[in-house]
Amino acid sequence: MSIRVNPGFIKELTKYGAREWNACFHCGNCTAVCSLTERGILFPRKEIRAIQMGLTEKLASSPEPWLCYYCGDCSENCPRDANPGEIMMSLRRYLTSIYDWTGMAARLYKSYAAHLWFMIFLFLAVIAAFVVFSRIPDSPEVKLNTFAPVHIISLLDHILLIFLGSFLITNIINMYVKIIIKDKTVKIPVWLYFKEAWNAIFQFATQWNITKCQRNNWYWFGHWFLFTGYILMFVMVIFFLDWFQTEEIHPFYHPQRILGYYVTAGFLFATIYFMIGRYRKKKEIFKYSHHSDWIFVVLLFLLAFTGIFIHIFRVNGMALPTYYAYVLHLAVEVPMVVTFVAFSKWSHLAYRPLAIYFAHLKKSARALQEKNKIEFVTQ
Repeated sequence: MSIRVNPGFIKELTKYGAREWNACFHCGNCTAVCSLTERGILFPRKEIRAIQMGLTEKLASSPEPWLCYYCGDCSENCPRDANPGEIMMSLRRYLTSIYDWTGMAARLYKSYAAHLWFMIFLFLAVIAAFVVFSRIPDSPEVKLNTFAPVHIISLLDHILLIFLGSFLITNIINMYVKIIIKDKTVKIPVWLYFKEAWNAIFQFATQWNITKCQRNNWYWFGHWFLFTGYILMFVMVIFFLDWFQTEEIHPFYHPQRILGYYVTAGFLFATIYFMIGRYRKKKEIFKYSHHSDWIFVVLLFLLAFTGIFIHIFRVNGMALPTYYAYVLHLAVEVPMVVTFVAFSKWSHLAYRPLAIYFAHLKKSARALQEKNKIEFVTQ
């Protein structure tokens, strides 16, 4: 069987943020100290070796990069300062781009300018749409659903969901083909898909594997708080927007307000925590930041910030400020959703639990094959 080698791959990976890749001399410390490696699932040494050899097809079929949560232990214990944790992060960005058949992920990850200008275009497009199609109500009272009719906003949300969801789903199918279908070394029985499915659901809901590799569980809490806040916001916007975007002012203990406060608190806690960490650069996980890391947390912070102002202005009956804050809120939200949900960081919410699922599928299938071989030999 021929193996394709891409000698220029290492240079390609630097465009996704990889640094000091050539310093690694494969001592194995990174794999030894990683609390997430296990028998049959070893990283990051195996992936770094494949990177250096230019084995792009092998890397594309590997779920292991997604099993890493970048706790920084491997980089802290590397005697050569080869930054294996950052290499794994860069590899995840690269894998996101090769799952994406549109090429958008690669363009956004490789070019800060392209990412920035695309977001500015979307930001201005949202504002222009409100200028052209929306009219400020004559009433001095806040009439948000007159300014931005909830049925129209909901329709646009669903159109955007279908548009971006189709990209994400086809990218996930591409991921499945590369990791499972093209791997001819293992055959997975259908019943095994159902047996291992609970693990993917559990990991998606809890992000629990982070707790295995973090000495400070604030990192896990920040991820989980942000994740649950985002999922809650998604559910409210897609399925209950007419309940959430209302002109009625509910008391502070009403579920609508409590859920809104939860989402806002999750966004603010996580973004402030990550921005402070990346600014100080004291922890290994924050020493190196790709432009997408900063763009993401800044946009998410602005989303929460503008949401707070919408709420303050609305409950205090300040009509014009409410409308202006609402426009800015959507002008921030649309670029973030379009550029990150299917093509960047938010897609990791889908890729990581699926990679855990695929990795354990292959591990269980191989164990089953070995068991069947032994039983055949002993008969």
